[in-house]
Amino acid sequence: MALGGVSEQTRVWRLVAAHAWQNTLRWFHGATPFGYSPLSGTPQRLLIAPQNLRTADPTIAADIYAGRFVFSGHQAESAGRSPFEIDAPDPDWARALHGFGWLRHLRAAKTNMARANARALVDDWIRICGRRHSIGWEQAVVARRILSWLSQSPLLLEDCDREFYNRFLRALIRQVRYLRKTINETPDGVPRMVASLALAAAAVSMSGQGRFARQSLRRLDLELKRQILPDGGHISRNPGAILDILVDLLPVRQAFVMQGLAPSGTVMTSVDRMMPMIRFFRHGDGSFAHFNGMGATPGDLVATVLAYDDARGSPPNNASHSGYQRMVGEETVVLMDTGCPPPPMVSQHAHAGCLSMEVSSRANRLVVNCGVSSHGKDTWRRVARSTAAHSTAEFEDTSSCRFMTGGSLVRKLGALIVGGPTDVPVHREDLSDGTSVSASHNGYAKIFKLLHEREVRLSADGTLIDGVDRFVSLRGAPSGEKDRYAVRFHLHPLVKASLLRGGGAVLLMCADGEAWEFSGADVEIALEESIYLSDVHGHRRTEQIVLYDRLRHAREVHWHFRRTASAKPARRRPPESDEAMLPI
Repeated sequence: MALGGVSEQTRVWRLVAAHAWQNTLRWFHGATPFGYSPLSGTPQRLLIAPQNLRTADPTIAADIYAGRFVFSGHQAESAGRSPFEIDAPDPDWARALHGFGWLRHLRAAKTNMARANARALVDDWIRICGRRHSIGWEQAVVARRILSWLSQSPLLLEDCDREFYNRFLRALIRQVRYLRKTINETPDGVPRMVASLALAAAAVSMSGQGRFARQSLRRLDLELKRQILPDGGHISRNPGAILDILVDLLPVRQAFVMQGLAPSGTVMTSVDRMMPMIRFFRHGDGSFAHFNGMGATPGDLVATVLAYDDARGSPPNNASHSGYQRMVGEETVVLMDTGCPPPPMVSQHAHAGCLSMEVSSRANRLVVNCGVSSHGKDTWRRVARSTAAHSTAEFEDTSSCRFMTGGSLVRKLGALIVGGPTDVPVHREDLSDGTSVSASHNGYAKIFKLLHEREVRLSADGTLIDGVDRFVSLRGAPSGEKDRYAVRFHLHPLVKASLLRGGGAVLLMCADGEAWEFSGADVEIALEESIYLSDVHGHRRTEQIVLYDRLRHAREVHWHFRRTASAKPARRRPPESDEAMLPI
């Protein structure tokens, strides 16, 4: 059975052909800028430094001065050598090093020593990697380095000698020209958007680049129109992508205004659409829901971005283009994934979590998805992307999406989604007594000839959540032993769960004393070990409520969350590091 008229094999071959074409372009342009013709028209000076909205920590400057570099969960000691000469412990570590985002910590230190250290490290990069490096000249890394060097140029160039100033500008323009020539080879999605923003920032920040300003704005408009959906979401369906784009787009927009250049209507409307979506994905405690690659929420960065929101309006409830629903009852929030997987070339981080949901009440998160591990291990990435790591139903321990596996193509493109739901009809009702959302997906249609349907209703006062999950057989559905399903509700680590009434219900106690009761109708309820991957302190043990059944017994299962009277506050459990496993 083909998905949406295109077989999975055809999808894979199309990706292979696209990758081969990109390699041809890379050969034509040159894989690295080595051998570029002598630079002419090098800008004489920098005109402006775009603001960096990311939080800086001056204490990190001391670690960098001591030769300790901690990026992406990995640490490396330079031991008196340049960090660009040592072996990188991980590719993501190397990308962070060559991206120079850490310069902001040196600037925050506000010392002459930090300034001298920053110049020395930039000089090291120019000398060692300025013309060739396998990771340092990846388009996405080049774009990030351009933005970092521009925003931190006051740190690097104030009171510097003329020779360093010229070396810095020559290196910068070399990278800008390389990115202009190879931007179409940048991985699609956020990396290509950041590349467009880097070129726009360079055009407005450097002298002699005026003729590129209009061109860079057209390119930026093109990417915004293509990547930002009408409701403000991103084509990757990752909530964090909106934040990543805004944190770079807002300073670039401001830089154009400061130079007397009016941002385009596309830039302005894109910002206006994205701002409400920042609020859309937030729970009562300010954290983002863990859908499709969203990890730990950088709360300080969210607050900084929202400070630019002039409208400060309420978030939408129906993000149909992005494929999400938000239900609010007083102080209770239910967020639900009701969308198909994103296009294959931006699905490297997307999850098999269709119809998964998260629940928060006041400042307590109750039901969550497992999130994304900060550890760069492939095993944890596979676990996080599986259906079992989400608060939804799965059939026969099988994920609702299929991921590309093995081979050099995965190493180049990532584990793209090559099969999964292609039809997710949604129906929503907003009534005076509450809100209900019903949806279904056909992710199990190809293998098991089944549709998964979910209905969720939140009462207007936020005290009751009623739900039902069902499996509907399609024509030709086999009958036999393969009929076992599980409905999972992963709990936040700060929620303490205990079985009631002989296992017929579960009491959920929050850290502030708020209590909820979960129950199911005529179904086996299990309380099992789970893991929360998105905590800033690392992996944490938690629990999950699992409802097990078989199609031969019941094709649908009803469940309920009901808020009960507040009880004595439960003691907050300390974080635990854990390697508990989920079924993949």
